[in-house]
Amino acid sequence: MERNLYVSPMASIRPRAVLALDQGTTSSRALVVGADGRILGRAQAEFPQHFPRPGWVEHDPEDLWRTTRDAARAAIAKKKELLFEDNFEGAEADKRWVKVVPTFAVTQGVLKGTQTRDKTIPAADGKPEIRAHAAVHGLEVPTKDSIVECKVRFDGATMIDVEFDDRKFTGCHYGHICRAQLRFNPKDKTFSAVIIDEKDGNMRNDIHAMKNDPAKKAEVAKLLVGRQATFPVKADLAEGKWIAVVVETVGDEMRLSVDGQPVAYLKSSGIAHATKSRIEFGVAGKDGCLDDLKVWNAEPAK
Repeated sequence: MERNLYVSPMASIRPRAVLALDQGTTSSRALVVGADGRILGRAQAEFPQHFPRPGWVEHDPEDLWRTTRDAARAAIAKKKELLFEDNFEGAEADKRWVKVVPTFAVTQGVLKGTQTRDKTIPAADGKPEIRAHAAVHGLEVPTKDSIVECKVRFDGATMIDVEFDDRKFTGCHYGHICRAQLRFNPKDKTFSAVIIDEKDGNMRNDIHAMKNDPAKKAEVAKLLVGRQATFPVKADLAEGKWIAVVVETVGDEMRLSVDGQPVAYLKSSGIAHATKSRIEFGVAGKDGCLDDLKVWNAEPAK
């Protein structure tokens, strides 16, 4: 008798990581294991016990669900000392702020960036070409592993990002190391999250040079495999609404969370660069706002 064996198309997909959940007697636990078997993160959240009569113990299902959810969302990094904070209410700007593409300004207690270089201006009359570029504001706070928390708001912007640079590193274009982005598509009103390893990816000197050669497009694409991750964001985000953003960078891992929900993750070698000397905030499009910024040193969450 002939038998037809069905094999799910999902069987050939190798997961980037597996989340294991353990519901214990006194706590909920979560463990994230990478495809290589390495533990990427672990967390535990305790819940109360209820004793309605001698010899009985009960658990509230809401507690079980809440602690399971909280453990699954737990950070990959743990905060250490606070390095910097700014709510943009002071009379003078902190001297560690650096103007990079100077179209940022503090307005009504928030830092607002507007992209003005939205078109490339060709070289002419002895003047060099001026390329289109996002608005960029830099913060001279050196980090290795860190947690960056802030609020952002899209007021016409199509992209807001947090980038880590090392200007003294010459192995990649302009010392760009890695970045996390939130992107907004005004056509369908959707958001996406992107994490990029620039040091060993698109900004590495040889790859950056090759990108200008159409004949090397396929070669560049092959070199960039695993250096960038893009995810749709299904959280309740909207233009004009403040969004809580957390960027965790620890070792060779980076994770982006919005409004308490992890939305993007990437593990790539360039992220582990040890001397991230500057944090930069970028805005593409009309207006993007930043507020309540805090930067911590961090260590792996174990």
